[in-house]
Amino acid sequence: MQDLNRRQFIQKASMATAALALPTWSIAGVETKMGIVVHSYAFRWNSKTPSKKYPAFTNAIELLEHTYEIGGAGVQVVVNGWDSDFAKKVRERREKLGLYLEGSIGMPNKQEDLPAFEQTLVKAKEAGATILRTVTSTGRRYEAYHTAAEVEDFKKKAVQQIQWVEPILKKHKVKLAVENHKDWTAPELAATMKKFSSEHVGVTLDFGNSIALMEQPMSVIETLVPYVVSTHVKDMAVDEYENGFLLSEVPLGKGILDLDKIFALCVKNNKNVKFSLEMITRDPLQIPVNTDEYKAVVPSSGFDIEGLGKLSEKQSMAPSTVSQLDEEGKLAVEEQNILECIKYSKSKLGK
Repeated sequence: MQDLNRRQFIQKASMATAALALPTWSIAGVETKMGIVVHSYAFRWNSKTPSKKYPAFTNAIELLEHTYEIGGAGVQVVVNGWDSDFAKKVRERREKLGLYLEGSIGMPNKQEDLPAFEQTLVKAKEAGATILRTVTSTGRRYEAYHTAAEVEDFKKKAVQQIQWVEPILKKHKVKLAVENHKDWTAPELAATMKKFSSEHVGVTLDFGNSIALMEQPMSVIETLVPYVVSTHVKDMAVDEYENGFLLSEVPLGKGILDLDKIFALCVKNNKNVKFSLEMITRDPLQIPVNTDEYKAVVPSSGFDIEGLGKLSEKQSMAPSTVSQLDEEGKLAVEEQNILECIKYSKSKLGK
């Protein structure tokens, strides 16, 4: 993988005008209104900041209420620790507001954890969630693992975990959606889905994560979309830094992704799929593609810095930091980013 060419990358990543009119796009007869993933509120979820304008969300009901207020369609939220009483309250409020609910659940590390996994699944279903998003790794591939052998161990353990829970999913008629969480390459995750070939196991298709593994964005979508059960909608921007490139979520329509095509492919492969926004407001991630440590665990995909630079010509917003803001300022930027995305989705999805 070639080193980053600073001058060339900056030229290709130069800001275009943000005032261009957005094309309209909709899918006749298919409900495509966008919901919100809890991680979009990384600052506000359980926030300790005493803000009157942006009070903390401490549970799923508060997140549902706010999502309804800003025009979202539903939520994808962590379900761990719910009891039957709270699950009932979530269901009642969700049904009254007319919102969808998807859960986010952790995988069992050992067979002894299966009863707790099943209990969490049952509570999620009681609340109305029949799709549960999960991750099967301990972190980003290039940070959590240091050798090819460690990566192979992760994949083997993940397959075992899915084997453990698949009978539980079948028993309760719930679907598990494994995210491409900067851990699996698209071909690896697709091969795992093909191996199971289960109606109860699919993919949470994150639109932008796999760029961190130097995978061409549309190639990832085309590889994984046959297995799509749920989504993490986002747009991405890139920039250069000493050891590789910076990667950041940006408001929809301002990044490098072909969202029109991605939306269409998702609906084509699963007409019932929900579009859930994961607009994480944070400092850009450093993707150290020029380091030996990165190259030791991330296979070459044929997509290089030059290809990424060409894609960056599409972005109208470069990655920016928020760590310099005070806590109220971070909450304000987070909310504004989400509202921009909701507005965009209404023009693009027709809802």
